[in-house]
Amino acid sequence: MLISPYALTGVNRVERSIAVSLTKDQIKGSPPLDSHKPISRQYETAYYGYYRWPGYWGGPFSWGPYPYIASNRTQPRDWAHGGKEYDHHLRSSRQVTGYHIHASDGEIGHVEDFIIDDKTWAIRYLIVDTKNWLPGKRVLISPQWIQNVSWAESSIFVNVPRDTVRQAPEYIFDSSLTRDYETVLHRHYLRRGYWADEPVADLLVF
Repeated sequence: MLISPYALTGVNRVERSIAVSLTKDQIKGSPPLDSHKPISRQYETAYYGYYRWPGYWGGPFSWGPYPYIASNRTQPRDWAHGGKEYDHHLRSSRQVTGYHIHASDGEIGHVEDFIIDDKTWAIRYLIVDTKNWLPGKRVLISPQWIQNVSWAESSIFVNVPRDTVRQAPEYIFDSSLTRDYETVLHRHYLRRGYWADEPVADLLVF
């Protein structure tokens, strides 16, 4: 079963638990999921229609017409029948973990993990392990810098050169990901920070 961030009511970092506003019966009654296949837009339309949540694809922000989630937003039941963008599919982060990362001039490492914004639930960064190229160093790559993903080759292509990645600030799991660090990171890549147009939020590593 899938649980949308719309249902989340709190994250307990000490107990490593997540509370949701749904009952077991509601979850059991949601559209069945084939976990071995990518999630289609048809499935998402049925899923969001079942819970009467707005579709995140229906607007310019991370959550459709809104930049962040508000759990009390609902849509009429017949909303689910709108739109025909049925060529989009979702992939599990578990599936993408381990994918090779290619810079504009060669391979630089593989995806080790992801950093998620706990307000918008957008993927802010891919944690890239470069140990086969830069022993022991981990760096962050923003999804905004991705040019293409080859599902057949299990590869992600980004539009930054290898040398820029090599000189990027190192990411250390045990240190807090502060806005100062993010500012230095984006300046290094000569990119505009995502926070210039979105609400400030804490970040979680999953």
